[in-house]
Amino acid sequence: MASHIVGYPRMGPKRELKFALESFWHKESSAEDLEKVAAGLRASIWKQMADAGIKHIPSNTFSYYDQVLDTTAMLGAVPPRYGWSGGEIGFDVYFSMARGNASVPAMEMTKWFDTNYHYIVPELGPEVKFSYASHKAVEEFKEAKALGVDTVPVLVGPVSYLLLSKPAKGVKKSFSLLSLIDKILPVYKEVVAELKAAGATWIQFDEPTLVLDLDAHQLEAFTHAYSALESSLAGLHVVIETYFADIPVAAYKTLTSLKGVAGYGFDLVRGTQTLDLIKGGFPSGKYLFAGVVDGRNIWANDLAASLSTLKALEGIVGKDKIVVSTSCSLLHTAVDLVNETKLDKEIKSWLAFAAQKIVEVNALAKALSGHKDEEFFSANGAAQASRKSSPTVTNEAVQKAAAALKSSDHPQATNLSAWLDSLVQIAVEVYESSFPLDIQEFFSAIAAALPSEKSSPRVTDEAVQKAAAPLKISEHRRATNVSARLDAQQKKLNLPSLPTTTIGSFPQTLELRRVRHAYRAKKVSEEEYMKAIKEEINKVVKLQEELDIDVLVHGEPERNDMVEYFAEQLSGFAFTVNGWVQSYGCHCVKPPIIYGDVSRPKPMTVFWSSIAQSFTKRPMKGMLTGPVTILNRSFVRNDQPRSETCYQIALAIKDEVKDLEEAGITVIQIDEAALREGLPLRKSDQAFYLNWAVHSFRITNCGVHDTTQIHTHICYSHFKDIIHSIIDMDADVITIENSRSDIKLLSVFRDGVKYGAGIGPGVYDIHSPRIPSTEEIADRINKMLAVLESNILWVNPECGLKRCKYSEVRPALSNMVAAAKLLRTQLASAKGSPEFA
Repeated sequence: MASHIVGYPRMGPKRELKFALESFWHKESSAEDLEKVAAGLRASIWKQMADAGIKHIPSNTFSYYDQVLDTTAMLGAVPPRYGWSGGEIGFDVYFSMARGNASVPAMEMTKWFDTNYHYIVPELGPEVKFSYASHKAVEEFKEAKALGVDTVPVLVGPVSYLLLSKPAKGVKKSFSLLSLIDKILPVYKEVVAELKAAGATWIQFDEPTLVLDLDAHQLEAFTHAYSALESSLAGLHVVIETYFADIPVAAYKTLTSLKGVAGYGFDLVRGTQTLDLIKGGFPSGKYLFAGVVDGRNIWANDLAASLSTLKALEGIVGKDKIVVSTSCSLLHTAVDLVNETKLDKEIKSWLAFAAQKIVEVNALAKALSGHKDEEFFSANGAAQASRKSSPTVTNEAVQKAAAALKSSDHPQATNLSAWLDSLVQIAVEVYESSFPLDIQEFFSAIAAALPSEKSSPRVTDEAVQKAAAPLKISEHRRATNVSARLDAQQKKLNLPSLPTTTIGSFPQTLELRRVRHAYRAKKVSEEEYMKAIKEEINKVVKLQEELDIDVLVHGEPERNDMVEYFAEQLSGFAFTVNGWVQSYGCHCVKPPIIYGDVSRPKPMTVFWSSIAQSFTKRPMKGMLTGPVTILNRSFVRNDQPRSETCYQIALAIKDEVKDLEEAGITVIQIDEAALREGLPLRKSDQAFYLNWAVHSFRITNCGVHDTTQIHTHICYSHFKDIIHSIIDMDADVITIENSRSDIKLLSVFRDGVKYGAGIGPGVYDIHSPRIPSTEEIADRINKMLAVLESNILWVNPECGLKRCKYSEVRPALSNMVAAAKLLRTQLASAKGSPEFA
């Protein structure tokens, strides 16, 4: 029985690629040195899969930065500002597109679907001249072949590439990116021809946009593209991979009707309803790549359950046509559990990282073919049972507290179909008895008619909550509206117009990291560590005062990561040593593992925030990570709804907010950088998520005084479709990514969205080494003032400064403050009043 892996992590088990990239960017090593590290990682990955018995091993899933950027390079779609004049694209142009350089900014970076991975957004228009400009896919296929490994080259599919792009600057928003399909297909044909000539027998096109809500025109683009490619693909087995969600019915019909395609890959972990589509009809003679091993979480697969699913599918598609696969690329999980020597043994037995998932895929394939490894399956079953019964998982007091927060106290029951049947019946009864009535009354009447006994078998709790999602939660809100609160806060804080601040972290120097590492390793005393951290905080505070920043931060020198730092102080979390996952470029995160119920044993940040406030008379922000971001940036337990886990975290953060306020901290930032990250891909599921996510944020700060200013920060995302949920968070001030997306955020406000709270759209990109001038920042602020009132606008970078250098931070912040002061003077002059100066 065949086995397949969609993709694999690139960074290496100990982040070898990260360190090689940073060395190259800092001019401490050569391009040849970087290429040598990369080649070694690729060879190791291919050998690992081959030794495990995987039949369909992917190539071209390695990237020096991002697979979408690799496709942009392949197509020669380089924006003119990078000065590329043709030929094979090298590191200079490639990394300038990714990171910017001294003279031009980087391309936009945004979330890859609903993951914490970020991709570089292609900038396209009618004038782009596409050409075959990077032979990476073919070169890596040949590289693997030379090592004795036959691979399946992987390409980002042509339609998804265009749908994930944006119109270039100066191109009308109405421009149809799909109109470029016939211009990029010739390049794809060249690539396919070279792969065939090199000996490829399979090729994988990743078309993940098929799981989105696409219209008929967009679906037709798939039919057109693969019809146009059909002759070029002749002689190859083609598999089209989808992942991250259920595939809609119309998209399923389109996909399974494409010409020249031999197989289809589906995520059967997050796309459980896709099983029904397959059971309802699957093309005869085609391969089903069944993604039953989770590529996005670290829990060991329930092998018995997966084998049962596979056997059912085998009866539908045929014994020789089913391929056991991962649900998506393993890029989104940690690399190898073998490297974890400090994890609790029981918890470790519940886990599987990328290397272990390869083994799981092969074990399932062997079992399906009649060669079941009984010992391996038995150990897996024992681990599953251990996790279900372990007393370390459940805290009854925490569960009761979280249950009380649920937006709907409707009952548990058996399944969604039963709930839908009941809802239809209730709706008909309400409609017939109450006609005429408006739509809000209609929903309210239905909600009132729903069964309330907890023992009722009629509905599932999750289904009822989804139905209730459009009905806004009224509890856990601050008692006063934001306008009144801002007035009270201004009287206390006495800030100038266009107040300046930063997002939280300051550069973590090598020396600072060494001190923290030495303390963890017990090589320095607690007294020495405390002294070093206090000195660093004092240095950061003095720098901000010198720069004349209005609302200060302590710089977070004591923190390793915005999520891990808090998770380490909460119950219910476990931690890895090398469980790194790529977020963007060379930046990796080490998500904590939520294995049990979450609570806060003691205050987490009050001590350092109080120390920082004692160093200055200016307002000092207390810095917290919000519950939704802690959830979305962790590997989350899969034995209860995510919303319940989020409520548990929210209660813990609520306690911390209360303690900070009591300690005299009057500005508290609760970062929800990953709010949009967890947004379901299908619109029908989004209201439910946003309902409990926003509710969780409000829980954290609903009890503070009007004079306590609550900030939040949201990272790289498309905001337009969730702006009303952002407003509903009811924060006093929100800071938000803006500069790298070419001030795209402002279009939301141009479209008439009214926003009365404080807002700080980022005025410069901290991920680029380029230092913006005062004039450039002032120009950005002026564009913001065209759509936002000056009395709500804040001036700040767009993200934390942790990974920057002080040689970049000091001049950039100095120019930022200078720009704010320049605009204050201009505003005062325009208003004829000194109070704005």
